[in-house]
Amino acid sequence: MKADRALGRILIICEKPRAAQRIAEALDEGGKPLKRRMMGVTYYLARREGDELVIVSALGHLYTVAQREGRWTYPIFDFTWVPVHEADRRAGKRRSFIETIKRLSRDAEGYVSACDYDIEGSLIAYNILRYTCGEESLKTARRMRFSALTRRDILRAWENMSRTLDFPLIEAGRARHEVDWLFGINLSRALTLSVKRASGFYKTLSIGRVQGPTLSFVRDREVEVRTFVPKPYWVIEAEAEIEGRRLKIEYAKSRIEKEAEALEIEWRCKDRMGILKAVSRSRYRIPPPTLFNLGDLQREAYKVFRYSPSKTLRLAESLYLDAYISYPRTSSQKLPPTIDVKEILSGLRGTKYSPLVEELLLKRILRPREGKMDDPAHPAIHPTGVAPKGLRGAEARVYDLICRRFMASLGDEAVRERVRAEIDVESHRFRLKGGRVIEAGWMRFYQPYIREREVELPHLEEGMPIRLLKVRAVKRFTKPPSRYNQSSLLKRMEEAEIGTKATRAEILDTLYRRGYVEGDPMRITDLGFAVVETLSRYCPEILSVEMTRSLERKLEAIQLGKVEADEVVEEAVKALKPILRRFREHEMEIGLEIDRAIRGDIIRANTLGSCPRCGRELRIFRGRESGKRFAGCVGYFDGSCAVTYPLPQRGRIEATGKQCEVCGAPIIRVIRRGRRPWELCINPSCPSKGVRR
Repeated sequence: MKADRALGRILIICEKPRAAQRIAEALDEGGKPLKRRMMGVTYYLARREGDELVIVSALGHLYTVAQREGRWTYPIFDFTWVPVHEADRRAGKRRSFIETIKRLSRDAEGYVSACDYDIEGSLIAYNILRYTCGEESLKTARRMRFSALTRRDILRAWENMSRTLDFPLIEAGRARHEVDWLFGINLSRALTLSVKRASGFYKTLSIGRVQGPTLSFVRDREVEVRTFVPKPYWVIEAEAEIEGRRLKIEYAKSRIEKEAEALEIEWRCKDRMGILKAVSRSRYRIPPPTLFNLGDLQREAYKVFRYSPSKTLRLAESLYLDAYISYPRTSSQKLPPTIDVKEILSGLRGTKYSPLVEELLLKRILRPREGKMDDPAHPAIHPTGVAPKGLRGAEARVYDLICRRFMASLGDEAVRERVRAEIDVESHRFRLKGGRVIEAGWMRFYQPYIREREVELPHLEEGMPIRLLKVRAVKRFTKPPSRYNQSSLLKRMEEAEIGTKATRAEILDTLYRRGYVEGDPMRITDLGFAVVETLSRYCPEILSVEMTRSLERKLEAIQLGKVEADEVVEEAVKALKPILRRFREHEMEIGLEIDRAIRGDIIRANTLGSCPRCGRELRIFRGRESGKRFAGCVGYFDGSCAVTYPLPQRGRIEATGKQCEVCGAPIIRVIRRGRRPWELCINPSCPSKGVRR
């Protein structure tokens, strides 16, 4: 709601520097706010209707949950909120933001939260106002709500800002952070200390209320894959000649269990003539795709670009801060009627989408196809109509995907023709299938991200003689279920209702960072396996989907005012106490089991292949005096084999499992940040390198 009178000097808190600039430019009556710096922090001065606006940003969270006091141990239930730089020495830059905001707030007469409208944004502004500006600021602070950083959306949010902060959202955010901290700090310390106390070996380990069940999903799938027993079956591969064309045909039974039956079909049908029967043609309509929510966008970007969920989110957030798309952290697949679709399309005139835009603008009704999922805070992801400038690379690709999906959702149904025919050969039946697009409809707008298989068949008439050119019985084996990739695991988390749209991608990154999983599709490492197996024996609740889902629902209930935040936090403490008690009782067993896996993983990670001289393992070692890494045979230190090779000193080194065809030494892969991975023979004197003497 618009202010009833001029408030004088108003401090506006934004979440990120780029957002602060956009908000300042939109709110300043002249569109050119004054840019100032204090302690290295940029802020803006703007004028609007007699008020002086001071627009300053945070740098994400400036306050976090931390242990109140005591040693690095567990259980820990006594916590407080502190500046991030006090809890994390790497976050020293945030001190300047806190001090700058504190100074700017001294003569402020009003306060406005203009952070992203979600749990995190609401909590960021609340903590800044409470701990930096003082408790009094909370009584008069107002809230701007927007789903895009366009001038239009910002002005609308200013004119309609609420008279109070969104306290239910804030309380939900506070409780989520405290619950996640309690689970994360206690369980991660318990794991790390169990290994250290049992073996003396230190390695940072982590587990949490969402991380545990997610890792358990990967373990369960890995068990299915490893224990799967393939069973043989036979298929009939066949081709027929029709009007001079070779076409694949399918046998009526897709799978034959007995070899004798398959061989008899091959013998009876090979090089025989068949009769075409029962030709049918049908048309069916394919509705447009629904609008993107965050999960949909992450899965589609993985499918077409192989971008990880965290990379897609990072790119989408950058596009949002540039005002090119709406807020990406949304569950919604719907677009409210307040969003002007025509205005968005008109803004894209003059871009590469112009021909498609003009076609859509000719439609009498522009209504996107919506999905079932909704989000009370934000609409589905959509372009804002602000024409992008200078987008390149991955950002340009994700923007193109979002734009085309938005336009496709506004398109007409596509129509495909399906052709089916049956071929009788010696009392055996084969099927011929074809299909083509009759009306492209929405598919024109979603190119090149739609892949429809076109198989246009020649003219077919019942009774036509058909010659079979190839009939072959092929033995195959049943396959195990596919391992999770980042996209399918993200979907599994959504289906299980664990984590949030904002945190799921981060959980996947943590599994990789801790060394619990590797590769894509994901393979659980021995360490990840040991963590799940050990916890399932001693503390199975940590892996429980039901416990995590129950807490998620209670955290959501806080937003609806159905439960108090402190009650949920107390419930989390109550759930943790018996888990940690059992953990302490079995600390030595847990530590020893996980330590064995850690040491095994270290050995495997440092094993590059076989020694070309003696056949034993070639591993990565470090010189005792120089500290430089080198490759050496395991017999190097006892003097039984003197084979050594120098290694690059920068980057991560991985074994490829390949050997040099010239000298027989292992080939390694070197991975350095910001550069393409490169492979090389480990032997610097390999003749293939053309070494000059």
